[in-house]
Parts: sequence; C-alpha cells; structure tokens
Amino acid sequence: MKITKIEKKKRLYLLELDETDKLYITEDTIVHFMLSKGMNISEQELKKIQDYAQFSYGKNLALYYLSFKQRTVKEVRDYLTKHGISLDTIEKVLTILIKDNWIDDRQYAYSFIHSNLLSGDKGAFVLKQKLAQKGITAPIIDEELCKFDFTEVSQKVAQKLLKKYQGKLPTKALHDKILQQLINKGFSYEEAKVAYQNLTIEDDDGNQQELLYKELDKQYRKYSKKYDGYDLKQRLTQALARKGYDFSDIASALREYL
Repeated sequence: MKITKIEKKKRLYLLELDETDKLYITEDTIVHFMLSKGMNISEQELKKIQDYAQFSYGKNLALYYLSFKQRTVKEVRDYLTKHGISLDTIEKVLTILIKDNWIDDRQYAYSFIHSNLLSGDKGAFVLKQKLAQKGITAPIIDEELCKFDFTEVSQKVAQKLLKKYQGKLPTKALHDKILQQLINKGFSYEEAKVAYQNLTIEDDDGNQQELLYKELDKQYRKYSKKYDGYDLKQRLTQALARKGYDFSDIASALREYL
C-alpha cells in the first residue's frame, strides 16, 4: 500500500493510504519511520507504525499531563485510560517515564508530606490515606513518613483551635474538642495530647460561670416543658455534664437556679 497523503492536523498528522484508509499519527512516528508521501509500506510495517503511533501519542499525553505538576503512577495511568490508550501501551509509557524520572512515587510522597509540614495542617494518618488514594504503596508511604516529625505542625494546629474555641467552651469540653479535632486531622492521640499540654490556656472563672448559666438557661427552656422537680434536675445535670461542665459547678448552679 502507498502513502498518498501526510497532513498536519493540530497536534497529530493524518496519514492516508491508497487514498482510502486513514490513520492519525504523531510527528515522532513520522520521524521514527521516515515516512513520506509516495512511500510503499507492507501490512506488517503498518502494524508497527500503528503500535508506535499509539505509544508516541500516549507518551505525549502523559508528558502534557505531567507538565502542570508532579503526578503518581496511578494518576498518569488513570489519565491515559480516560483518553482511550490501550492497557499494554499505557504500561510501556509508564515504564519509560519511570525510567527517565518523569514519575517517581517515592519523591511524590516525600514532597507531599514535606509541603504539608510547611503549610498544611494534617497528621500522618490523614496523609497516609491521601497518598494511598493516589496509588502509592503502603511501604513507600510508611518509609517516607518516618523521615518527618509532626510535633511542630500539631502544635500549630492546636494553637489555631485554641484561638477558635477558647472562651466559648468549658475547660473539659475545650480539652475534648481540641483533642478530637487533632485526631480527626490525622495526628495520633499521643501527639494530640502533647500538643494540648503545651498550650497556654487562661482560666477565667467568671467566663466559665457565664457560659454555664447561659447553657443552663438554654437547657432549662428545653426540659422544663416536660419535666419538673427531681426529674428536671436530673435532666439538666446530665445535659450540662455532656457539654463538659464539672458536676460540682453544675450542682452549685442548680442550687441557685432552681
């Protein structure tokens, strides 16, 4: 069969054979096989051209995707799959890109964790989940996480939480809230505990009492419609205790309130 036309179409070239069959190929394919108009090629040569064109196109797509930011193997594989590249071709493209250091899951994990320590607010457990979702294996994640100390970032997050909640919650509730938020962000219980212990918390008895009475008013309006006497007192005590108030403070407030 004879090449009757080679015409540029945006990022690809249209290859026409015997004025009937059409094939889109990359510029790399033209250069690799030294294709030109009028050249005769066999069926076997056409198959090689098709395979190479698919590989070249897949590689170019991957490089374009990687030009914006660092990606994992899984991210590149998913991107090429979405663009209709065959599985065999994808694996060939990935092999080349990994060999040439265009993709490096270990380096990606290190950079991801390091960036979080500089400007993020997540602990190791959340980072491990996020990296696993990007297809990085558990051994690589664990090895890279071991290179970092999360003490400073946990303390930074604890300080922000203290600023957000101090003066709005009773002491015990403040303690529980900060610890739970730190754990939710991926820090271990021990890291959260140490971060909380290093906080400077100002005890304001007047503010604590004001918060208690404000909450008591709210709970009284809720329960006094259905309960009275001992039952009301018990309901109020339980509700206030769940909010983090000390039982002795609750008992003292109820004596004055009821």
